[in-house]
Amino acid sequence: MKRLNMGVYLFALGHFCVDWAQGAIPALLPYFVQNYGLSYQEAASLVFANVLLSSVLQPVFGFYSDKISLPWLIPLGPLFCGISITLIGFSSSYWTIFLAAMVCGLGSALFHPEAALLVGRIAGTRKGQALSTFAVGGNGGFAVGPLAAGFCAYTLGISSLLVFGIVNACAALSIARQLPQTLNSVVRAAHKTTKGNGEKKNDWSSFGRLSVVILARSLGFTLSNTFIPLFWVSVLAASPGQGTTALSALFLMGAVITYIGGLIADRTGFIPVLRASFLVMIPAMALFVNSTNVWLASLLLVPVAVSIFLPYSPMVVLGQAYLGKNAGFASGVTLGLSTTIGGLLAPVIGWAADQWGLVTALQILWIAGVMGSVAAFTLKEPKEI
Repeated sequence: MKRLNMGVYLFALGHFCVDWAQGAIPALLPYFVQNYGLSYQEAASLVFANVLLSSVLQPVFGFYSDKISLPWLIPLGPLFCGISITLIGFSSSYWTIFLAAMVCGLGSALFHPEAALLVGRIAGTRKGQALSTFAVGGNGGFAVGPLAAGFCAYTLGISSLLVFGIVNACAALSIARQLPQTLNSVVRAAHKTTKGNGEKKNDWSSFGRLSVVILARSLGFTLSNTFIPLFWVSVLAASPGQGTTALSALFLMGAVITYIGGLIADRTGFIPVLRASFLVMIPAMALFVNSTNVWLASLLLVPVAVSIFLPYSPMVVLGQAYLGKNAGFASGVTLGLSTTIGGLLAPVIGWAADQWGLVTALQILWIAGVMGSVAAFTLKEPKEI
């Protein structure tokens, strides 16, 4: 079997560095609640700050990447994310932490659209595998980030979050040095693809229905990422360390499941993978959010991970296929918003948790599964992927 282009692995490294910083913020919420006296709403608002700029800017950067090449944005993403987490480690002011969370979101917005677009262009006929490999980097980051942040906060001291800045700066430098060689691969792949192919078209109707699927997946992803540590502490009476471990376990499983999802989709089609994922999401989330036993909740993380991570790369591939003329914009929406837009509702869910309890507020997760299932069954396979 022919190996994937090395650029795929390069961007997977960048994806890891962006998302281990993103994953650190939810893992630190119990620390902020316990040490700074924050409410659920205030804590969840830090996630809102993180995704606010990211949600708005990712489609914008994606739109412009269709018109002009912006590859230099890619190494800036990990750099900004690393600096933001380092800043959190040296601040006890809520609004400084809020600002740092926004900078982390900016780094995510700089990285995702352009990197996903270039991965799609150098993937050839193995788009599912390439984009799932790229996604594994991000999911690995979300798995390691909470563990690293929790170890820093609870064992070494909060200022040791400096390690995020150091690691990300080194990765950004490595990516910048290798970027020209990868761009040459993109040019060669584009030349091969252009020969004999007609003009690509946009199917906005299908992309609109896919956007509902993206929203549903984003709710599952972001709200799980935000509230699982708090759920473990306040509902299951576990320690903050156990909550961080649960979140990391979810994303470690997610890294494997994401890769498998891409391989399956390359062979069976992308729509069946989407439909199966959301059919699993409904009962998995319903049982999970109503569990009161830590062991049962831990077991239920497996189907929860399947429902969240299996559709990841199929959504990105379908988005780029539906918007063939604006693949960069599609990447910004599908890859970026599938992990961020749900965070815009995090403060609302946090407010509901303050009013009626966390279990009641999290019922939205299985409702999102219903919404995603309905939308997935209205989609059709694109003519050309």
